Amino acid sequence: MNDTASMPHAEAVLADRFGYPGFLPGQREAIGALLEHRRALVVLPTGGGKSLVYQLGAQLFAGVTVVVSPLIALMKDQVDDLRARGIPAARLDSSLTAEESREIMRRVDAGEQMLLYVSPERFKNERFLARLSRTRIGLFAVDEAHCVSAWGHNFRPDYLKIAGIAERLSVEALVALTATATPEVAIDIRERFSIPEAAHIATSYHRKNLFLRALPTVWADRPRLLTERIRTHPAGSMIVYVTLQRTAEEVASHLAEEGLPARAYHAGMRSEDRDDVQHWWQEAPDGIVVATIAFGMGIDKPDVRAIWHYDLPKSMESYVQEIGRAGRDGAPATVEVLGSGEDLVILENFTYGDTPTLGALRGLLEALAGRSGVLDLNPYRTARNHDIRPLVLSTALTYLELDGRLRQLTPYYAGYRVRPEAEMRDAVAAMPAEKAAFVRAAFRAAKQGRSWFTFDMETLPEKLGESRERIAAMIDHLGTAGLAEVRPSDVRQRYEWLDTIDPKEEAGRLHARFLDRERREVARVHRMASFLVTDRCQTAEILEYFGEMLDGPCGHCGACETGRGAEMPPPPPLPPMDQAVDLQRMRTLTRDDPDALGEPRQRARFLCGLSSPGVGRDLKRDPLYGALERHPFRTVLEWCGDGEEGRGMG
Repeated sequence: MNDTASMPHAEAVLADRFGYPGFLPGQREAIGALLEHRRALVVLPTGGGKSLVYQLGAQLFAGVTVVVSPLIALMKDQVDDLRARGIPAARLDSSLTAEESREIMRRVDAGEQMLLYVSPERFKNERFLARLSRTRIGLFAVDEAHCVSAWGHNFRPDYLKIAGIAERLSVEALVALTATATPEVAIDIRERFSIPEAAHIATSYHRKNLFLRALPTVWADRPRLLTERIRTHPAGSMIVYVTLQRTAEEVASHLAEEGLPARAYHAGMRSEDRDDVQHWWQEAPDGIVVATIAFGMGIDKPDVRAIWHYDLPKSMESYVQEIGRAGRDGAPATVEVLGSGEDLVILENFTYGDTPTLGALRGLLEALAGRSGVLDLNPYRTARNHDIRPLVLSTALTYLELDGRLRQLTPYYAGYRVRPEAEMRDAVAAMPAEKAAFVRAAFRAAKQGRSWFTFDMETLPEKLGESRERIAAMIDHLGTAGLAEVRPSDVRQRYEWLDTIDPKEEAGRLHARFLDRERREVARVHRMASFLVTDRCQTAEILEYFGEMLDGPCGHCGACETGRGAEMPPPPPLPPMDQAVDLQRMRTLTRDDPDALGEPRQRARFLCGLSSPGVGRDLKRDPLYGALERHPFRTVLEWCGDGEEGRGMG
């Protein structure tokens, strides 16, 4: 800690470096907790100024401040802002060249970098960890800290290892930050990072300037109702949140046809198109963006006057985070939910689609346990071979790591695509003869396309009689020298066993964990649905969910306005499953592709239209794929067989 680190010093830095006259609610207490305890959990609402806590903290603690964040766009925006203030900050992410990354780490080693932003995935690199272990880390900040908790709403496997990494790096101070943490999640975060209860800083979730209203509506009526609500609302900047990418496109097109300034935003768009939409919306005084949850992280537009949830939010945490983007200027804003119980099936099915079958986990572990030495995994090929989604595969392997069964080693790229620049020929000719011959031989052995060469790092070393490391170093040099454009590909994850396992027994434990998570996620969806129809004050319901009490009715929600809860419209009737599915064809598909459809859960996923690595393009083109997408997954699963180990369909 700097000798001058104190609250008066923090206030001086706040004014001099950031130009702010004072702290926002919770910020002073957070800085105070860090100065006193060297540990803090900071729970501030969306737009509440969490980032200032570690940005200011970086000025108070000697050494570099490492900020762990899962959002590249947010990292870039914050680094650009800090640099504009004269604060030396940098980010390490996949968009940087090798030379840029090396220069950043040189500055870290030299003590010239005050803040270093990294993604949690960066810690998979043993060389990076070794460099950091030789660096004085004055402050370690974990943003979106709810991701470390298995109880949280946005669990990420790479976050599970962050607490152990912080301990390994001997960080001097640590702050975990989030906008949404239930009491259960907060306790979990504190325990993982050894944060005392006295250093848990949280402000109220009560947003007095937001009017909350629930208008549950069936799908068929939502376009009309949304248009009416927008037209009757005072003009201003607005957001419409939807669940699916195709819904974003459809709703934006509908609103535009109605003469409203609306554009779609979702993860399926090109990054430059998303940037264009975001810039347009930021500048437009009355722009309407129709977006999936891909939109909003890091958005800081104070004058959003209305937010609609066209579909049911997936959880109370998501709902609170998303409505927190309205009315940040303190002026009144409206937030309304049009989603209804009709959306439960889609949200539930997203969760059910993630749960692997017991057989898939057993097959995975039997394959891995039978291999000695370093386990070299192509994550996408492994996921496809065992019909386990890549993120779920990563989670399963992370559980094995935390249980002391596996240890992850530094990943590497098994391939590179290289496009030579015009000046490369002359540069190679000027090299010493042996080096020039090596470069020419490597390019002759690579697969040549029209303008790109593909280097297969599994077969090339044997062809050339050279080490993989020397070939990779050569390719890296060409890229950093500007002699070629280099694109790494085919990332490989590497592990080694630390203990022997019984695949059947271990698979059972993992499966139980995934089923438990499935139950919790489905319960979150139903909790959100019940919130819409409560006849209690909705603000009080939100606050109680996050462990806070309200003295009396808020007076600015639909329940307070009408004295009753909203009515949930009944979903339209669905045709019987045996009428929607050609049973004979389904049995034929199952017989022809037992690896993809052999288990009841696999068939249920297929019929509900839930993507799975084992289901290839041909199966997805079959008319039965998604034939029961509007039916509840649990009902379809029971129909497909008698429980997890059942056979046949009904």
